[in-house]
Amino acid sequence: MKKFVTILLAATVLAAPMAQAQSRHDDRHRGVTVERHVTKKVIVKKHRWDRGQRLSARERRNMVDRRDYRRYHLAEPRRDQRWVRVDNQFLLINAVSGLIVGLAAAR
Repeated sequence: MKKFVTILLAATVLAAPMAQAQSRHDDRHRGVTVERHVTKKVIVKKHRWDRGQRLSARERRNMVDRRDYRRYHLAEPRRDQRWVRVDNQFLLINAVSGLIVGLAAAR
């Protein structure tokens, strides 16, 4: 029993400096605040567009307006209409109401 207590005491004396060497709290980063900004990208996808559907103002803002309609072999739009490109499709929409008047596939 005396040997066991002596070995246990020696083990605690040798293990104490190793236990203190492992600091659980890192003092180097005190007072430093880390800010993370997460941006979320919202993508509205409709896989099938039909005539008569109405596009919201938010959807119309995210679409690419095509003023060079002749390049894509599209008909000239009327004064209150415009061509927009969405998901490799061209939509002829009413600029005021957002109503889809015509469709054309990209060539």
